[in-house]
Amino acid sequence: MADQTIAAIATPLGEGGIGIVRLSGSEALKIGEQMFRAKSGESLASLSTYQMRYGKAVDPKTGRMVDEALALVMLGPRSYTGEDVLELQCHGGVVVVREILEIALKLGAKLADPGEFTKRAFLNGRLDLTQAEAVLDIVQSRTELGLRVAVDQLEGSLAKRINGIREHLYGLMVRVEALIDFPEEDLPELEQQEMKEIIYAGLEELGHLIATAEEGKILREGLKTVISGKPNVGKSSLLNRLLDENRALVTDIPGTTRDVIEEVINLRGLPLRLIDTAGIRKSEHLVERLGVERSLDLIERADLILHVTDRSVPLEAEDYEVLERTKNKKRIILINKADLPAQWDRADLGVLEGTPVLETSFLQGDLNQLKKLILDYAGPGFQHSSSSAPVITRARHKQSLILAQKALQEGLRTLEGGLPLDLIAVDLFNALEHLGEITGETVRENVIDRIFAQFCLGK
Repeated sequence: MADQTIAAIATPLGEGGIGIVRLSGSEALKIGEQMFRAKSGESLASLSTYQMRYGKAVDPKTGRMVDEALALVMLGPRSYTGEDVLELQCHGGVVVVREILEIALKLGAKLADPGEFTKRAFLNGRLDLTQAEAVLDIVQSRTELGLRVAVDQLEGSLAKRINGIREHLYGLMVRVEALIDFPEEDLPELEQQEMKEIIYAGLEELGHLIATAEEGKILREGLKTVISGKPNVGKSSLLNRLLDENRALVTDIPGTTRDVIEEVINLRGLPLRLIDTAGIRKSEHLVERLGVERSLDLIERADLILHVTDRSVPLEAEDYEVLERTKNKKRIILINKADLPAQWDRADLGVLEGTPVLETSFLQGDLNQLKKLILDYAGPGFQHSSSSAPVITRARHKQSLILAQKALQEGLRTLEGGLPLDLIAVDLFNALEHLGEITGETVRENVIDRIFAQFCLGK
């Protein structure tokens, strides 16, 4: 029930300087009164919002002290959820915070669902849906650039942009519907050219936002970058150089890497998901063969492929097979072991249709040029990361924008075809509905539930 007081642990479980148990709802302070004793003797109900008191958390049935604690009171509607909120801050530790939570639950609180605190903030009008999703993006951000984009969205940058588009379209729809509903009134005429200009302006704005979706997806999920090649060409050495640590075992024995190794690095704001795969070759060994199959599957699903070759040994059929398999993928060809005598040159790789080729040594060479190429593939936003323009980071937003774009394009065709105004009104209404899905004004309940199910407990 939405009016039931909820409780959850708001900090990660484990040893730490502080642990927080959070309660939200109409009974939060009443429950808190029973399990917290302020050293000053004051009751929690006597405190103003944002006031804190030192005391102890107790088990009200036995009077036993559980831990020293601070009680922070945040009264609705001036709280995160818009409800009365109480935070009990104790020492960080698995047992102590769990015991305090158990006491709160025994006193009548309900264990919060994942994301339920933020969901209540949305339902109570404290946040729109883009801001609520930004909270999750802040928690999950992997780079400073990703954090900055999420904070901008939390401050309402995306919602303001969407609402600006909606405002112009809504103004047009109101005028169209007035002409439909009151044809006998002496209303100002709505010229076709004026309508076109408003719709064109909306389409332009939507186009700009949709164009940021690819970079936004990378910011949230990382650029999935697979290191491929035959065994013993230097894939694991490349991984270790990019990570600046010995993450993967490197030996002269081919086939050392038989499973997938994945790590994430921050490349100038770009979360780069590096995946070192098993060397691709024909093998009778079951484990190695399974590793090769996984490597081929990852190549198919990669955003970018770093294909490694070894110029100190002759090229083989397997080299050309992988080149052929990746020809339609974004890729960079790396010719490793440039410090050793060459057995072939770049021309022997054949026509690569504009694929960048770098000759280097993973042990001694400079990888700055490789890093620049990776950033180029990720998009211009990672080269010029100072822009404060909103970035679309979620597939849900992109889909709604595309549907709104299609509705406006249909409205433009309706207008140019000289069809009745009521058909244009339908297209405008559809566009507004899809845009409203982004901010939460027209979103369905099952979509809301799916969004907040992604959150952790206590947020």
